[in-house]
Amino acid sequence: MKNKQLGRYLLWAFLLAWMLQAAVIGFAWNGQVSISRMILAASMFAPLLAAVLAKIPLQGMGWHLRLRGKGKWVLAAWFGPALLSALGAALFFLCFPAAFDKSGELLRLQLGEAGIAQLKERGLTLQTLLLVQFGQMLTYAPFLNALFAVGEEAGWRGAMVPLLKERFGVAKGRLIGGAIWGVWHWPIIILIGYNYGAEYWGAPVLGPLLFCVICVALGVLLDFLYEKTDCIWIPALAHGAFNGVASAGVLLMKPAFSDLSTLGPTPIGLLSGLPLLVFGFLLLGKSGRAAPAAPTE
Repeated sequence: MKNKQLGRYLLWAFLLAWMLQAAVIGFAWNGQVSISRMILAASMFAPLLAAVLAKIPLQGMGWHLRLRGKGKWVLAAWFGPALLSALGAALFFLCFPAAFDKSGELLRLQLGEAGIAQLKERGLTLQTLLLVQFGQMLTYAPFLNALFAVGEEAGWRGAMVPLLKERFGVAKGRLIGGAIWGVWHWPIIILIGYNYGAEYWGAPVLGPLLFCVICVALGVLLDFLYEKTDCIWIPALAHGAFNGVASAGVLLMKPAFSDLSTLGPTPIGLLSGLPLLVFGFLLLGKSGRAAPAAPTE
């Protein structure tokens, strides 16, 4: 019964998401980036909808915020991704110091002359704008992003991973779940350069494979937080925080070094992702074989 339930869930999760990703790719190829981004955000709810369609109960996932005595895990979810990302970016720039740029050159290119003129009219500099963006990443962005990330977390950590852990044990379940999560992103990574761009060394093969490894490590951390709190909003907060700070390193990199995206400076790079990878796989190695019962129909 559980195998059939897992199979139904995966079928719906991939079918729904890849249909939406096909639309994302189509609009992106036609230059309609805003529409593409909106559909991409909507696709984050595909795992949650898949759980509903697979008849996996949602009520036991911890939707109510009962967090007394769990403040340290909330703080870990809120600021942990930023710490790991900062360590990874620092490691990347230590290895490639010529790529570091505190002048905001990338922002200058993104804003264009009109945007730069508006900044000057307001008495702002690019460095001030960088600080504002970093402040947003650390304060409200994780909570805003969590409203979308909960769609994935309810599906992956709430529905799929418990089924995998019950069948394979905690460590293998987390490992398989992370790999599945990574493959789920493959169409947009391969066809529109999501996360890594299209002109990195080893494209288009290296990016999708590397992202699976990153998803395993991140998935272990998210599932660990979920187990500690029994609240689906906590891994959603950590997921949202990770998404919020992921681009921070890019804002400090010279655009000419963008072909190094599979190395860093974002936490999904091989070099800048090392703190996340080490921490995640240490937790994976300490995972026991026993697992709590998965939700049933």
